[in-house]
Amino acid sequence: MRTPKLAHRLGAEALGTFWLVLGGCGSAIFAAQHMADDTDTGLGIGFVGVSLAFGLTVLTMAYAVGHVSGGHFNPAVTIGAAIAKRFAWKDVPAYIGTQVVAGLLAGGVLYAIASGKDGFDAGAGFAANGYAEHSPGGYSLVAVLIAEVVLTAFFLYVILGATDGRAPVGFAPIAIGMALTLIHLISIPISNTSVNPARSTAVAFFQDGAAGQLWLFWVAPIVGAAIAGATYAFITGEDRSGVDIEVKIRD
Repeated sequence: MRTPKLAHRLGAEALGTFWLVLGGCGSAIFAAQHMADDTDTGLGIGFVGVSLAFGLTVLTMAYAVGHVSGGHFNPAVTIGAAIAKRFAWKDVPAYIGTQVVAGLLAGGVLYAIASGKDGFDAGAGFAANGYAEHSPGGYSLVAVLIAEVVLTAFFLYVILGATDGRAPVGFAPIAIGMALTLIHLISIPISNTSVNPARSTAVAFFQDGAAGQLWLFWVAPIVGAAIAGATYAFITGEDRSGVDIEVKIRD
């Protein structure tokens, strides 16, 4: 099957990344907790709901545009796929640039919406990732680093495995979306869950102090993705070098 033009693939990546940030971070900002007269009504979706929101954004967009771009929506996924020889290095900069810009646009939309409520203060909390005083559970830099590396590695293992030549056809988006849900269930209390530098960048500059910790949420996911990309074929015995990950979603 003919590979879509780069412009179309970048358009698909922009749509998917925008939706991921809008749906995932939006659920955390607007719906995780519901307050009325400074009282928690108990109607918020909490950690479980936010985890599902992130997973559903990836699942829905992987089905919607994964057959066009591969459904990366994440610089770490793009780099991990390239290291696994499942994606062309020449297209990596364009993919990452598109993902970051789309994420920032979604972050801007979220800020514009959130600013419509009296008393809203983005600096006090805007779904940003963090460690130490910016970790929801007060976890240290080292703890967050370990969590982000390990969880991103497993996310890539799921992506590479679900698009493996031996995997059931058509089910990759479900496995990938559920994997991201599970990752959030584990790590929202640790780091607010990144495993995606574009998602982290999208909201970091709106929350006080978060931008200064953004470096970790680039380094750790990329390291985790690189580990998975470099070891998947060795571990599983399936070498699909030169076969883009979108092929298994599409065919």
